[in-house]
Amino acid sequence: MPKTIIDLHLIQTVPPSNLNRDDTGSPKSAVFGGVRRARVSSQAWKHAVREAFKKDLNPTELGTRTKRVVELLSVHLAEIVPDATDQEIQKYAEKAIAATGIKIKEPKNKTGAKESGYLLFLSNQQINALANLASEALLDQSDVDKRAAQGLVKGKNSLDIALFGRMVADVTDLNVDASCQVAHALSTHAVETEYDYFTAVDDVKAEDEDEDAGAGMIGTVEFNTATLYRFATIDVGELNHNLGDNQATVTAITAFIDAFVKSMPTGKQNTFANRTLPDVAIICVRDDRAISWVGAFEEPVVAGAQGGIVNQSSAKLVDYANDLASTYGSPPIACFTTGVGAAGETVAALGEALPFDETVDAVASLVSQRLSGPVS
Repeated sequence: MPKTIIDLHLIQTVPPSNLNRDDTGSPKSAVFGGVRRARVSSQAWKHAVREAFKKDLNPTELGTRTKRVVELLSVHLAEIVPDATDQEIQKYAEKAIAATGIKIKEPKNKTGAKESGYLLFLSNQQINALANLASEALLDQSDVDKRAAQGLVKGKNSLDIALFGRMVADVTDLNVDASCQVAHALSTHAVETEYDYFTAVDDVKAEDEDEDAGAGMIGTVEFNTATLYRFATIDVGELNHNLGDNQATVTAITAFIDAFVKSMPTGKQNTFANRTLPDVAIICVRDDRAISWVGAFEEPVVAGAQGGIVNQSSAKLVDYANDLASTYGSPPIACFTTGVGAAGETVAALGEALPFDETVDAVASLVSQRLSGPVS
């Protein structure tokens, strides 16, 4: 297939919120263009995407990330060999994991099954296949075949592993290069952290006539408000290599686009209910390389006579994208835009304006054509 890159550019406004906290509980931030910006880490949004996958995709298409791999494998093995003792189940689950070359050790609390020394990302199909291999060894009272075990973990990648990759420190042959990259979201403007001073009423105390009128609890919650620029990119060729199937590749792309656009990190959601959707979504298909347009906001947007933050951000994004294309001579093959109100009309200058579902379908159709085309 010809080289194919999918870039996603989003402008999204969130009201008072604390989407992604640092170790002190403050909203994460970064200095960009000489001013403090709101920031949401790539890890936070990738986690939100993976949680969205669980709601929309079949579990067989997904993976599980855990240190407790022996415990996870034991559950599946017990279902296959229900007559085996708990000791046999755990023993052969450990044998199966060890056969892959992944090192396991006693947990820190010294109780329970052995664990890997780091979070291990395995597809549910790989776990099931390992459980079947372990069950054969258990029934035969033999060792687990190492070559077969490693072969099972190398194949049958889930959509999320194929997108976000996997690193196995003990066995580098089991590593999977990520085909998707997600940038830290940054506000297009300067922000200041604010503080919500709150009091909570003790219901029982409030009904006691002899008690004072003081609150049951007093505290503060930090927050900010932001219009974020969000960027992600997918290398379709790498994704196809990781999955080994054209239809699975298209499924992964459509699932990611839908989840990335619609998902939201859950930090302090119950406090702020900051459940918004992007004001603007631009999806570009390229044949050269991924290109972020974050440079459009190196000079921070300031609300004023030219309109609000969203409209100005959208206009700056369009101007910057056109300037890059004319300067470097590398326009995308196609761009599809979805947007709300005036901002949507502004970004329509970059490509074909469609409702979001039709945008996803258009990208999927173009990718399908390119997957079946000749290698460039």
